[in-house]
Amino acid sequence: MRHDELTLALCVLIVESVSKSCIHRSQIHVVEGEPFYLKPCDISAPVHKNETATMRWFKGNAFHEYRELNTRSSPRIAFRGHALEFWPVELDDEGTYFSQVGNDRRNWTLNVTKRNKHSCFSEKLVTSRDVEVKKSLRIICENPNYEELITHTSLYKNCKEISKTPMILKDAEFGDEGYYSCVFSIHHNGKQYNITKTVNITVIEGESKITPAIFGSKSEKVGVELGKYVELNCSAVLNKNDLFYWSVRKEDISDPNVQEDRKKTTWTYEGKLHASRILRFQKITENYLNVLYNCTVTNEEATDTKSFILVRKETPDIPGHVFTRGITVIVLTSVAAVCMVILCVIYKVDLVLFYRRIAERDETLTDGKTYDAFVSYLKECHPENGEEYTFAVETLPKVLEQQFGYKLCIFERDVVPGGAVVDEIHSLIEKSRRLIIVLSRSYLTHGTRRELESGLHKALVERKIKIILIEFTPASNITFLPPSLKLLKSYRVLKWKANSPLSSNSRFWKNLLYLMPAKAVKPWREESEARPVLSAP
Repeated sequence: MRHDELTLALCVLIVESVSKSCIHRSQIHVVEGEPFYLKPCDISAPVHKNETATMRWFKGNAFHEYRELNTRSSPRIAFRGHALEFWPVELDDEGTYFSQVGNDRRNWTLNVTKRNKHSCFSEKLVTSRDVEVKKSLRIICENPNYEELITHTSLYKNCKEISKTPMILKDAEFGDEGYYSCVFSIHHNGKQYNITKTVNITVIEGESKITPAIFGSKSEKVGVELGKYVELNCSAVLNKNDLFYWSVRKEDISDPNVQEDRKKTTWTYEGKLHASRILRFQKITENYLNVLYNCTVTNEEATDTKSFILVRKETPDIPGHVFTRGITVIVLTSVAAVCMVILCVIYKVDLVLFYRRIAERDETLTDGKTYDAFVSYLKECHPENGEEYTFAVETLPKVLEQQFGYKLCIFERDVVPGGAVVDEIHSLIEKSRRLIIVLSRSYLTHGTRRELESGLHKALVERKIKIILIEFTPASNITFLPPSLKLLKSYRVLKWKANSPLSSNSRFWKNLLYLMPAKAVKPWREESEARPVLSAP
């Protein structure tokens, strides 16, 4: 190296060493990943003048053992004059350090904070500053300790860059509150480092003081229960340096059950400072009742006090007339509820049919079925079973189709002759929402067993259809019935009497409509178009 280059390098080292301020604080907080240095203050004059004196650096561990640091200790450590430099400081560097030159010894405790990945600064290293509204807000990003190495400086507010020039000079407004971070970019030994300094600016009201006042009435009674925990909360508007405290009796000062929250909770609202203090009673006893506990806020100009009185919370007996009325209301309500339930059970069918008419429910729109019910009956008309036959082919269609718009599948009327009977029956039952069985003594003859067995299989096994049984002859009087027919629920078995009226208001037809799918009253075959199925004899 040439002589002039060596001289320039020495000058740079001297400037860097001299420009760094010494560190008085014994407890130091830094953030990982940033450059940092330690430099002792007040080195004695004889040592300072002794050019041959060497400063030694040591680091301690948890066992109070110290090891001397040198250039081999870590590639991130450097020695510049009387300064120990970290390029950069990391979590492993946390610990106790001391420097020694001659008989001079200085100690520091270095606390390294982990960097917050979700923020541009660490809250532990934030300084706070209050600025009066309409007074000068001055933020200038300066770092004289690394001035020679800084290549770029940026200014951020709440981690968003706000200015290309790293300074703010303006009159403060309440909207200026926030975290201002100066980020210094440093170039050292071919690497780039950042140093961040953050200040929390709070804008407050001006010098004009407000009159301190406690919120609420000047006296308040608080109902308490013996043995319970109670908090008394006192809130006030005040100035920053005003006194705010609780006054308690002498015997309560040493009582562990009575605790005053020494730290007042403060917040700013509309530019005014608010605060609250809490007095806690861990367990209420008779000694605390009917005693004044005063909350006071004061300054040299005004004082305001609020008194709290703890009183026993009484549980009043219920007056006789109130008790009587209450019992009467409960009894009447219970009776009304029971009557309502009984009426709902008795008139369940009427209520359901009424609801269908009001709501205009129609369960047949989207299920893909063609018929509302397939009617299974004795197909051959003989004198002994003429009533069953007439009921199936005339009476049922007359009421269900012409009055209520249902579409029935009646074999003799709706099936084209010539097809396979068994296949046709299976197909028609598959297309129907209900299977209506008109049961008589002769029902199981002449092929109706196929319809019955097919319908029972779909109802009880496949769960694809619901069966409605209309008894002309009681099932108990008919032999050779399939056992599965007895599994039908009782409400799905209707009994027809020869003299039953055709009026839709009769109980039989209401029960039948209840078992049919809900459908809007819109006859699918007009009265004039309905052709007689069986001519009158």
